[in-house]
Amino acid sequence: QVRLVESGGGLVQPGGSLRLSCAASGFTLDDYTFTWFRQAPGKEREGVSCISSRDGWTDYVNSVQGRFTISRDNAKNTVYLRMNNLKPEDTAVYYCAATWGPACSWWAPSYGSWGQGTQVNVSS
Repeated sequence: QVRLVESGGGLVQPGGSLRLSCAASGFTLDDYTFTWFRQAPGKEREGVSCISSRDGWTDYVNSVQGRFTISRDNAKNTVYLRMNNLKPEDTAVYYCAATWGPACSWWAPSYGSWGQGTQVNVSS
């Protein structure tokens, strides 16, 4: 049974940092591409960062480029999202999603496995 569990969310002041983790079970990460999505109240879910199964190629949405870093540790079956210089507009529920194959996509329906989400609040 495929399962993704996010952790690491919380309340942080603007300019602060958090590291989100996505622990996978029921499958091995090697052949899967992972994307972190987020959804703020009243807004649509948006893709934030993706890491491909192929050579760990990464992609970021413009609003987080240079501030967020996605990484994966296949040995630990875990994907991470390091978030630096957080801004109030980063406040959202963050979801980890996985799809088989190397292609990154911001289209949520292309991902068959999702975690339950972890809340990130950026506020002074």
